[in-house]
Amino acid sequence: MSAQQPVKRNRSVLPPITPAVRQRLQAVFEHAQRCEEKGDHDYAHDLYTQCLVDDPANVIYLQRFLENLAHKYGNNKKGAKFAAIKTASSRMAIAKAAGKGRWQEVFQAASVALRHNPWDTTTLLAVADAYEQIGSDECLLFILRWALEASPKNPVVNRRAALTLARLGQFDQAISCWQRVEHAKPGDEEAAKAISQLSVEKTIQKGGYNQNLLQGGPGNAAELEEALHDRNAKTSTGTVPATGAKDAAESHREEALVAAIAAQPAEIANYLKLAELFFGQERHREAEEILTRALAATGGGDLRVREQLEDAHLRRAHHQVVIAQSRAEREKTEEASDLARRMAVQANQAEMEVFAARSSRDPGNLLLKYELGLRCKRAGKYREAIQAFQAARDDMRHKALVQLHLGESFQHIRQFKLALSSYEAAIEATDAMQPDSKKLALYRAGVLAAELGERERAEKYLTELAAIDFGYRDVADRLDKLTSLRDSV
Repeated sequence: MSAQQPVKRNRSVLPPITPAVRQRLQAVFEHAQRCEEKGDHDYAHDLYTQCLVDDPANVIYLQRFLENLAHKYGNNKKGAKFAAIKTASSRMAIAKAAGKGRWQEVFQAASVALRHNPWDTTTLLAVADAYEQIGSDECLLFILRWALEASPKNPVVNRRAALTLARLGQFDQAISCWQRVEHAKPGDEEAAKAISQLSVEKTIQKGGYNQNLLQGGPGNAAELEEALHDRNAKTSTGTVPATGAKDAAESHREEALVAAIAAQPAEIANYLKLAELFFGQERHREAEEILTRALAATGGGDLRVREQLEDAHLRRAHHQVVIAQSRAEREKTEEASDLARRMAVQANQAEMEVFAARSSRDPGNLLLKYELGLRCKRAGKYREAIQAFQAARDDMRHKALVQLHLGESFQHIRQFKLALSSYEAAIEATDAMQPDSKKLALYRAGVLAAELGERERAEKYLTELAAIDFGYRDVADRLDKLTSLRDSV
């Protein structure tokens, strides 16, 4: 199995969680936290298990689930006595459930096994497989990092982590994992090849070189060497900054900022400067972590830091989309295309959550309502999209587009009269500066009116559209059909 081509799997989707279930789980989660604070780790484990099994893709539930068990065992990295014997039947249950694609049963059985040893790498890797199957990359990364902390030199764990980290564009960490595989298994061909390939990919992604260099082969390696030589030549003449000098300067700056934060933890500016440095180096997760610390240092009430943390979350999501799309274009495999689609869905979900939070904080901001509506519509949450778009109707900058999106959302939930009314409102709201919106609104209104049997309205809108652009989509054919229907009456 190549480091760049993991085993192809059929992904499964868990049933959506209703607002009522989410509310119930949050109440259970808060109760579990109170139990953990009192030192009742066993009861807290039972409660965290409920949350994890019912909502396994919630990374916060996963974190607290494992951290509670770590506290129970004093972080001894080995769990209870005779844990291997106690977990044998649970491991069999995990394998059986996984073979049938029953992922919630996998999490249930895993919670029993991990109760005795939260650092059991066999169980942790089985949970990682389950997270990959349900498409939860955030939880997948967390469980793999937990497994690495439990067994940092284990070649199986490092190999599994390296494949995932590389797939998600976290090249430095992936290379480190492969290096540990090489150290544990000298001469491992897969590790050596992966380190070489990832080093090239990292250089190309960061330096903006030709993506075709990633296709491999001696010719491309020579081409990369030539490209690097050209870059170095430009550096020596002052055309571009010296990479080594720049890296050293950034390293010194990072050390200075880390020291400043340690000396003055309440000075928020240092956190923000360090986060910006991490962003410049595409260390998105570390930027999020430092901004999370900054928010905690402010007591959670600094809106500026909160919004920067939200932006950091979005930047990381978008970076992963770019990496995944680049890989999909290069590899042209179903697995790579599936990853790119999932990353796009996850990025949209992240945007939706951020805009929902910002809209709640600033209810009078109609642009936030509009942006939230777009993300809800993209996610197929048409009823939520309708509410957001209706709240944004008075935004004069997007009035026509809001009505267009409203119409499409109403049409998706089969409220056809409301959809037609929205399309007509969109037609009225467009001006000479919005020719494309005008044409689309006329087309949508005409097609829907025809489907509703309102031929005169359909002919009116399609005729107006044809007068503007006779070649627009299939407007000419639709007008011919309407004419034939009218003549046959």
